[in-house]
Amino acid sequence: MTTYLCPADGTRSPVESLTWCCPVCRGPWDLDFTASPVPLTLPRHRVNSLWRYEEALPLSTPVTTLGEGRTPLVPLTPSVSAKLDFLMPTLSFKDRGAVLLAELAVRLGPRRVIADSSGNAGTAVAAYCARAGLPCTVYVPEATSPKKTEQIRAHGARLERVPGDREATALAARAAADEPGTFYASHVHNPYFLHGTKTYVYELWEDLGCRLPEAIVVPVGNGTLLLGAALAVAELSANGLIDERPALIAVQAAAVAPLAAAFHAGADDLLAGAEPAPTLAEGIAIPNPPRARQILRAVRESGGTFLTVTEDQLRAAQLDLAARGLFVESTGVACWAAAGDWTDRTAVVPLCGAGAKTGLAPSAR
Repeated sequence: MTTYLCPADGTRSPVESLTWCCPVCRGPWDLDFTASPVPLTLPRHRVNSLWRYEEALPLSTPVTTLGEGRTPLVPLTPSVSAKLDFLMPTLSFKDRGAVLLAELAVRLGPRRVIADSSGNAGTAVAAYCARAGLPCTVYVPEATSPKKTEQIRAHGARLERVPGDREATALAARAAADEPGTFYASHVHNPYFLHGTKTYVYELWEDLGCRLPEAIVVPVGNGTLLLGAALAVAELSANGLIDERPALIAVQAAAVAPLAAAFHAGADDLLAGAEPAPTLAEGIAIPNPPRARQILRAVRESGGTFLTVTEDQLRAAQLDLAARGLFVESTGVACWAAAGDWTDRTAVVPLCGAGAKTGLAPSAR
């Protein structure tokens, strides 16, 4: 294993220590890891899952895999395709990162695993902990979709409902994470999760003939898919596997858009902003993302931008995709809801979670 590295102050810690954040600034870790080049032509015998990109991953020889990854790429328009990441074992893209966290936990042998989530990440961690035989507790906001909490319980995880919003849930989980023998399977603080989500872009690169589209459009709350995408683009570029870097276009719900506000104000970090409002896009309703500075920097360096979408746009996008044969949860349609602002270039949007997890948005019934 490699070591954790704090991007803010350079503090290092061995992965084996179970330290979930930088002890100096309490910020999230990066990973001191350098990816090797993935072959331009991958051997036929390679497994057809995200583990086929073994040169780029910080762990190998998985024991918890459920065949995650290698999701279909389906055209929506002549220039825009959708990657169907809701066709994962737990029906969301979070499986990409959760399997890396579970693999790491298996190697570390903690007394227990905890996670916090608005639903999908917790479901994924619960499933992969079940696969690994690890005891798991998942903290969720009290308003989390019943279908998601049912799925978490079905995987055998203990469910802790937290009064209040997503931020209150994160604080409760972090307090528990400081207890000895606890592995905090945080999709925000633990960088192994980002090394899982980056495989989204490695798959695009392979499926598009060793190139990338002009734009990669992603929904952003805590930014785990966006930062994974930025990581993959940097690795592919550093290893000479792409000539042009795509723009990263980040989409937030207008009701909870702290990153979009900071970006358009030219700020390097979050502003003292407005109170968040309820939104159908519960999975990206994050008022204080811990990796805000990294997210803003990644979008700016890519030449990308932030867009916001209204609740009516989310409802309309969910119905539009359903009419195209794709039933996606309301968070997962955010990028398509913003389509009018970026469809002047070749692009890929992720459809991140299955509609079966939440059903139709209320006024779309």
